Amino acid sequence: MSSSVLYDAPGPRARTRNRIYTVVGSLAILGLIAFAIYRMNEKGQLAPEVWNIFNNAGVRTNIRDGVLTTLQVFAVAGALSLVLGLLLAVARLSDHKAVSWCATGFIELFRAIPLLITIYALWVLFLTYKENLGVFGESSGFWALVIGLSVYNGCVQAEVIRAGVNAVPRGQVEAAYALGLRKSQVMTMLQLPQAVRAMLPTMISQLVVTLKDTSLGYVITYTELLYTARQMANNIIVNGDNPITAVVIVVGAIYIAMCLALSGLATWIERRGRRTKKGVTVAAAAEPVVELAETDLPSSRKTDGGA
Repeated sequence: MSSSVLYDAPGPRARTRNRIYTVVGSLAILGLIAFAIYRMNEKGQLAPEVWNIFNNAGVRTNIRDGVLTTLQVFAVAGALSLVLGLLLAVARLSDHKAVSWCATGFIELFRAIPLLITIYALWVLFLTYKENLGVFGESSGFWALVIGLSVYNGCVQAEVIRAGVNAVPRGQVEAAYALGLRKSQVMTMLQLPQAVRAMLPTMISQLVVTLKDTSLGYVITYTELLYTARQMANNIIVNGDNPITAVVIVVGAIYIAMCLALSGLATWIERRGRRTKKGVTVAAAAEPVVELAETDLPSSRKTDGGA
C-alpha cells in the first residue's frame, strides 16, 4: 500500500466508503436542484413569457449598460489597487521606520474595516462636500465605489507583493549588495520583478474579488449591474409577478462568466510562467583529453626523467 508524507493512502474499506459518500452527496445535490426547478416551475418562474423579457431591446440595453458600468469601475479600481499595492508594499519594506510604520498602519486599518462601510462613508462624504470636492451627479457614487475598492484591494495586493519580495532567496539579495547595488536598485531590479512574476496568479485572483465587489455599488444606488438588475426586476411584471428569479439567474451567469474569464487568465499566466526557460544553458561537453602514455613522451623528457 502506497502512502504519502502527509497522509496514509486509503485502504479498500475507506475507498468503498468514499465512493458511497460521493454517490450519496451527488444524489443529494441533484435532488436539491430538481426540487428547486420543481418549485420554480410551480411558481411560474419557468414560463416562456417570463424568459421572453430578455428578447426585449430595452432589457438587453439595460443589462449591457450595467455590464459596461461594472467593467468601467473594475478597470479603474483594479489599476489603482495594483499601483497602490505596489507603493504600500515598498513603503512597508522600507528601512525608514516612520515610513514602514505608516504603511503598516494604513494596511492594517483598511483591511480591518469592512469594505461596505468604507464605500458608504466615502459616498456620504462626497454627497456632503460635493461642491468643495467637485463631485456632481452619479460621479459621487462612482468615485466612492472606485476609491473604496482601490484602498481595500490595494492593501491586500500590498501583502501579496510583500510576500513575494520576502520569498526571493536571501543569497541573491546578498550577492546584489556585494556587487555594490543600493537598496532601491536591489528592490527594482531584483526583488520586485521576481515577486510580481511569482505572485501574478494570486494578484489576478484578487482582481476577481475586486470584480465581484463592484456589486456593493448596489448599496449606494450606483447603477452597476446588480442595481440595474434590481430595478428591472421591480419594474417588470409578467403574469402578475416580478421576474426576480429569472433576472437573478441571468445576472448571476454574467458575473460567473466574467469571473471565470479572469480566473482563466490567471491559470494561463501561471502555466506560461512554468514553461518559461530559466537559468543558464549548459554548454555542450567538449571532447575528452587523452593523456599521453610514457612511451609517447618526447625523448628529451625521457632523458630528463632518467637523469
